[in-house]
Amino acid sequence: MAASFVTLFQWRLNSMLLHENEILLGVKDQIKSLISQLDAAGSFTGDVGMILGRESGHGSWASELRGILRQAEDFVDDFVIRAYGQTEKDRKDSIAEFGKELQNFNSRISEILNRRPPVEAPLMLEEIQRFVRSNIPSSEDKETDLVTCMLNYINLPYDLKLSLLFCCAFLRRHYQSIDGLVRGLVAAGLVQEKPGELMEDKAQENIDKLISLGMIEELEFIRDHFRVPSPYCELSLGHAMYQFMMQTIPSQTPTVSYIHCLFLRPACLRNVLHNSKLLRVLDLKNTLFESLPDEVGKLVHLRYLGVRESYIRKLPESISNLRNLQTLYISGPGVGFELSNGVLNLAQLRHLKMSAPAIDGEVRVPQGISRLGNLQTLESIYAGSGIAKELGVMTQLRSLKVSCVSDDHADELYFSVMKLSMLRKLSLTVERGRERGSYKYENSFFPCLESFSPPPLLQTLELVGRLIEVPLWLGLMENLTKLYMCYSYLSENPTTILHFLPNLKYLQMVNAYKGRHMEKEFFRAGGFPKLEYLDITSDNLVEWTEIEEGALPCLKQLSIHDCKELMLLPEGLQHVTTLRILDMWFVHEDLIRRLSPNGGPENYKIKHIPLVTYRGYMMSSVAGEWTPQ
Repeated sequence: MAASFVTLFQWRLNSMLLHENEILLGVKDQIKSLISQLDAAGSFTGDVGMILGRESGHGSWASELRGILRQAEDFVDDFVIRAYGQTEKDRKDSIAEFGKELQNFNSRISEILNRRPPVEAPLMLEEIQRFVRSNIPSSEDKETDLVTCMLNYINLPYDLKLSLLFCCAFLRRHYQSIDGLVRGLVAAGLVQEKPGELMEDKAQENIDKLISLGMIEELEFIRDHFRVPSPYCELSLGHAMYQFMMQTIPSQTPTVSYIHCLFLRPACLRNVLHNSKLLRVLDLKNTLFESLPDEVGKLVHLRYLGVRESYIRKLPESISNLRNLQTLYISGPGVGFELSNGVLNLAQLRHLKMSAPAIDGEVRVPQGISRLGNLQTLESIYAGSGIAKELGVMTQLRSLKVSCVSDDHADELYFSVMKLSMLRKLSLTVERGRERGSYKYENSFFPCLESFSPPPLLQTLELVGRLIEVPLWLGLMENLTKLYMCYSYLSENPTTILHFLPNLKYLQMVNAYKGRHMEKEFFRAGGFPKLEYLDITSDNLVEWTEIEEGALPCLKQLSIHDCKELMLLPEGLQHVTTLRILDMWFVHEDLIRRLSPNGGPENYKIKHIPLVTYRGYMMSSVAGEWTPQ
C-alpha cells in the first residue's frame, strides 16, 4: 500500500526537477538523495495489504510513511508557489530553509524504513477467497468473478493500478470520455512525467490497456463514454477513496484537510473550499452557479477545475492565482461566456474546455491567448477579433473547437488551422442565421470551405453548418476515424466521397442529406471497410431501399433518430451479420409495426441483431418481444 504513495511522490519530485530546475538548483542533490532513498521503500511492499487487512498487525510504519509523504509533497508544492513571488534575497533564504527541511524528511523516512517488517509472503488464492467471502456477500458464481478480478488487479503494474483506482472514483459520479479520464489522471499526478513525452499520451496508453483487459468498458448507448465494470468497483472503490484522498460529497463539509480530489454537489461550497486547501482535483456538478466564489483562487495546488451544468457567465479574478491549473472545464446552458485576462496567467494550463450555449453561443477568449504555450485543448471559442490569427502559432494544440465561424474571419481561421500539425480533433460550427425560428442552419453556409486543407494527423472532424457540396479533401483524410456532419443539407449523396475512407469507424449524419430517398449507391459492397457506428438523423428521409451485400463489413451499431417519415429499413440489412445494436428513436409507428417480432413482415431484416431498442422499449433476440427498457 505504501509503495504507491512512494511511487507517486517520486514522480512528483522528478517532474519538479524537469520544470523548476532554476529555482531548485541549490537543493538538487538533496532532492536526488531523497528520490534514491525512496527507491528502497518502493521495493519492499505491495499495495494490496490494506485491501486484504494485512496492515492491521504492523500498519503503524506504513501509516507514518504515508503521512510524511503527504506532508513532504505539500511542503514541496508550497515552496515552489511561494518562491515565484519572492525577491532574490528572500528566495535564497527560502531555498536554504527548504534544503534543511528536505534533510529532515530524509532522516524521518530513513528511520521509518529501518522499522519496516520483513517482505510480505506472496498472496495465496485461499486468502483472497476468504477476503471476498467475508467482505462482499455474493453468489458462488459472483464470488468466482470477484476473485478473478482481484487476481487481475494484483498482477497489474503500479501505473495501471493507479489509473484503475482513479477511474473507479472519477466514473462513480458520471460517465466520462477517454479524454476526460486522461485530463483527470494527469491533473491528479498519477502519470509519470518524462522528458520529451506528453503525460496525456501515457495516460491514454494506460486507459487503452485497461480497456483491452476489460477493466474499463464503453457504454452500449453512449458512445465514447466509459465505466468501470461492477466487480472492479466493488473491490477497489473504498481503496481508491483512501489512496488518493478523494471524497464525493452531496452537501456536508469534508472532515479532513488533506483531501486532494473532491467530487461535489455542494450546498455549502465556501465551507468546503475553506477546509480543503490542498485540493488538486475539484469537480462540481449540478451546481446551477452563476459565478464561483473568490475563495476558489486560494486553491493554489489545484490542477483540475470542472464546473458542470452551471449558469456561470464569468470567472472570479482570483482565478489568475491558480498557476498550477492544468484543466479548466466549464459547461452549462448559459447565454454567453467571456474569459477575462486573468486566464492568461495560468501558465500551466493544458486544457481549456468550455461548452458554448446551445443557440448562437461561443466563448470569447482574451487576446494574447497564444501565450499559453502548454495549451493542448481549446474548445467552443469565437475566433473573431484577431483570435483566428493567434491560433496559427499555437502549434501544440491537439483539440480545437470553434463556434460561430463567419465570413469576416473564416479565411484567416482556415489558414491558421492548416498550420496546426499536431491537431487530432477539429470542430467547426458556422454562425447561425438570424432569421426568426432558424434553428437548423438551413440558411447558414460554411464560407469558402473549399480553400481549406485539414492537418495530416486529424482523426476527428465535426462540421456543423450547411455545405454546397462535400469538400474533395474530405475523401483524402486517411487518418480520419470519426466524422460528424450536421445540418449540411446536401443535395448530392455524401457517401460517394466518404465510403472509401480507410480508417473511418464512426459516422454521424444529422440532416447531412436533404434527399427523400437513399438507394443502394449509398452503401455499396466494399464501402466503409472499418465503419463500426452509423448514426442517421433526417427530417426528410422517406425511403431507404437497399444496402448492397458486402457493404458495412464491420458495423456494430446502427442508430436511426428523428426519421419520422421513414417507413422501411433497407433490404440487405439482414446480411450485415456484425450488427449488434439497432437503436431507433422517434421513428414512424408503421416502421415499428413492420419490425415487430409478433408477425411483423419486415422482422426478418433485424431478427439476427441481439439488441434492438425503440424509444424506451427493447427487444432482444432471446426474448423476441418489445419490453420496457
